[in-house]
Amino acid sequence: MKSLLKAAAIRAARTAIQTLIPALGAGAITDLNWIGGVSIAAGAGVLSFLQGILAGLPEADPDD
Repeated sequence: MKSLLKAAAIRAARTAIQTLIPALGAGAITDLNWIGGVSIAAGAGVLSFLQGILAGLPEADPDD
């Protein structure tokens, strides 16, 4: 279980960063500010974490 939580947290952090970068890039063109970009990235990270916990992750050790 510990490796599943760690793997889900790492995947969620990567997802949040990968969402934040284009959101801020779009903010340069539109009126999206830092708060909007961070909230979009945080939402993506939370959803990624929950999906990893509920569905399981291939990189997590099933025996842990």
